[in-house]
Amino acid sequence: MKGITVLGSTGSIGVSTLDVISRHPHRYKIIALTANRQVETMLAQCQQFKPQFAVMADESAAQLLSEKTKKAGLANIEVLAGTQGLERVASLSSVDYVMAAIVGAAGLLPCLAAAKSGKRILLANKEALVMSGQLFIDEVNKNNAELLPIDSEHNAIFQCMPSNYNNSLQTSGVSKILLTASGGPFRDKAIDEFSQVTPEQACAHPNWDMGRKISIDSASMMNKGLEVIEAHWLFNAKADDIQVVVHPQSVIHSMVQYVDGSVLAQLGNPDMRTPIAHAMAWPERIESGVHNLDMFEVARLDFQEADLIRFPCLRLAYDALRSGGTSTAILNAANEIAVEAFLNETILFTHIPMVIENVLSDLSPVEATSIDVILQADDQARNLASEIVSGLSRH
Repeated sequence: MKGITVLGSTGSIGVSTLDVISRHPHRYKIIALTANRQVETMLAQCQQFKPQFAVMADESAAQLLSEKTKKAGLANIEVLAGTQGLERVASLSSVDYVMAAIVGAAGLLPCLAAAKSGKRILLANKEALVMSGQLFIDEVNKNNAELLPIDSEHNAIFQCMPSNYNNSLQTSGVSKILLTASGGPFRDKAIDEFSQVTPEQACAHPNWDMGRKISIDSASMMNKGLEVIEAHWLFNAKADDIQVVVHPQSVIHSMVQYVDGSVLAQLGNPDMRTPIAHAMAWPERIESGVHNLDMFEVARLDFQEADLIRFPCLRLAYDALRSGGTSTAILNAANEIAVEAFLNETILFTHIPMVIENVLSDLSPVEATSIDVILQADDQARNLASEIVSGLSRH
């Protein structure tokens, strides 16, 4: 039986992970659950799975959860708080697998703690690689940790790569990674209407049920830009070796093109339980609760080239990847501030790429030699992005 810590258990990926785990009670045991501040949801999860530890990133939420678990007769659950609590449960000796599903930069340090502790990391947090790619990969290799991607696209690429992939596309016979994208809710929307987009419209993804932040990233295609950066680190692929292919049906989750002309694709219904179950059981396969794909119901598969004028955030991500150093950390930080401002209705949807581009042009990247350097770049980018946001108006 494998012990599991779920970082971000109250989010959509965390909930899907717990669903898969609940189908295999003799195979997996929950050691720790973590969340930001959703106390009631965490309490319900504690009652169902009875972990040894529950961590709330927010201190006051941890205090409230501690009181509620005692009243609910769950005094055996140790409630922890803050980043230190997250890092602790990511590195416990009783934990074999860490589901890294905390959204945003907040997931970076616990992901690094899991890598340093040699865990199997089920990576659903893009920012760990976007912010600290080389450092993170180095920790994984140095400590014999396992890094398995959970994003449906990267998990699909992993499944389509040669089983003996040696971290080189060229010597493995791979010519290109084809990273699919749904195009989000605004794939066909008139560009001159983008300034009128509301947060509710941007969050209404046609195929996937996701959290608000990642839904906005999908609408702007920054999510795909972050995935390009993530694919670069996961598969040692250059920016020019990764092509984004818009595929509205979200049935093909990604493809790998080989030098002999073959293209291998992984298909399935758009349900995150498939990649979660794959990574949890790898190299075996287990039941995930996902319905089998009905090819006759799908009937057709469409593909379009990604439009970098319609989706400037995707272009900015490619630019940051090519610039190297702390550029991708700066990109990510500026995006988080801009998305939060849009969700709070203080800036327009079209302001998001404007904020990011201004921050990238004003801050010079440096070599990402340590976590402190990366966090400093992150902090500078957030401060500058906040200043730019405060100077913008929705009108």
